[in-house]
Amino acid sequence: MLDKSPDALADLYTVDAVHEFPFSSPGFPSGFEGREAVRAGYRAAWGASPVQVEEVRRIAAYETADPGVLVAEHVVVGRLPAEATTFTVPGLLILHVRDGLITRVRDYMDGLGVARARR
Repeated sequence: MLDKSPDALADLYTVDAVHEFPFSSPGFPSGFEGREAVRAGYRAAWGASPVQVEEVRRIAAYETADPGVLVAEHVVVGRLPAEATTFTVPGLLILHVRDGLITRVRDYMDGLGVARARR
């Protein structure tokens, strides 16, 4: 995410992975089905966005009763090159992992924060 590489991100997913955005932002899809859809979706989103991600702060990670499921809280810190201020977008990920690859993500992020950052 820091270098906005859709290839590096997509390579973390299984071929048939699902990435869902239950609280989708305006103009952003509700999810991607399959590794190549993740790659294409993030290529389009990150390619169209002037936002520069400066930091991803790990707030907390939680173990679950299922060893293949992880819950992670984070905050993305970014800025728009034309502005002097930074912004933050909090989020929560529920990750399902098998054999070291992501099979499903439920990606809850602050949709209003994302919309403000994309202006």
